[in-house]
Amino acid sequence: MKTKFPFLLLIAFCSFSLTAQVVKDTIAAPTDSIALKQVELQKAKEKAETLSPEQSAAIQKAALAKQKEAEKMKKAAEKQAKALDKEQRKLEKEQKQFAKEQKKIASEEKDLIKIKEKLNDEKKDLQKMQEKLEKSKRKGKLSEIEIEKENIKISKQQIRIQELQEDLDKTEKKLNKLRR
Repeated sequence: MKTKFPFLLLIAFCSFSLTAQVVKDTIAAPTDSIALKQVELQKAKEKAETLSPEQSAAIQKAALAKQKEAEKMKKAAEKQAKALDKEQRKLEKEQKQFAKEQKKIASEEKDLIKIKEKLNDEKKDLQKMQEKLEKSKRKGKLSEIEIEKENIKISKQQIRIQELQEDLDKTEKKLNKLRR
């Protein structure tokens, strides 16, 4: 109990001392850069009046050299900014082209999958047609005309399969070309 009270007083005193604000009697005046430059130029003119003509000519020459160097630096900075901008546009164009190519590749892969599935379905249908014809032949249910009709259907199915196989080959070639 005896130690709590002085300890609390110490904490209270510290907190009050930390919360005290320091007031400054300074007034901040905004500075005008143009006005400062004019003052500097006026001071330079006053110095030039007190200097000899050779010294003032040297000062003017130095000022001209600094001005020309500043202009060169400005032009170089502008040229560099243009080059960076051009490079940025070039990179964006390349990224768009790459994305476009990837989209084409994905589309071709999708087409390839569809053609393969269709080809497999057509092959299954052909196999079923042939099995049905063979079964009917064995049972002797079909006449010569019906057998020829079934053979024509089978031939048409084989032609569709060949066309799908050609489409598959073309799509694979196109896809390989796009991937290069």
